[in-house]
Amino acid sequence: MAVDLSMPVLVVDDYSTMVRIIRNLLKQLGFVEIDEANDGRAALAKMRERKYGLVISDWNMEPMTGYDLLREVRGDEGLAETPFIMITAESKTENVIAAKKAGVSNYIVKPFNAQTLKSKIDAVFEPADAPAA
Repeated sequence: MAVDLSMPVLVVDDYSTMVRIIRNLLKQLGFVEIDEANDGRAALAKMRERKYGLVISDWNMEPMTGYDLLREVRGDEGLAETPFIMITAESKTENVIAAKKAGVSNYIVKPFNAQTLKSKIDAVFEPADAPAA
């Protein structure tokens, strides 16, 4: 299944520069509807008002972290199926394992470029049984 570039994407990060960078990378990749939230609580409120095709969230935020947001999303029947990519500056194995257990769709370690973002997004939308390109 090809990635639907018209789907709304929610970028969640408390660092406005990072939001701008991710937004620009998404635009380079062809996404047109990009929304943003500056913490997990704001993101959850937006997700309950609108259906997003993808959430890209930073891990480290206050007062609600990306990890807490992921757990809330996966625990909410209406949101549980939303593809969710976590971004973090730390590649700690325990964080990756915790995020996978919580149901993260994919994981990106900063710094990253448009190609990395594209491959991670593509991987989320590829059927699990499809041969890897």
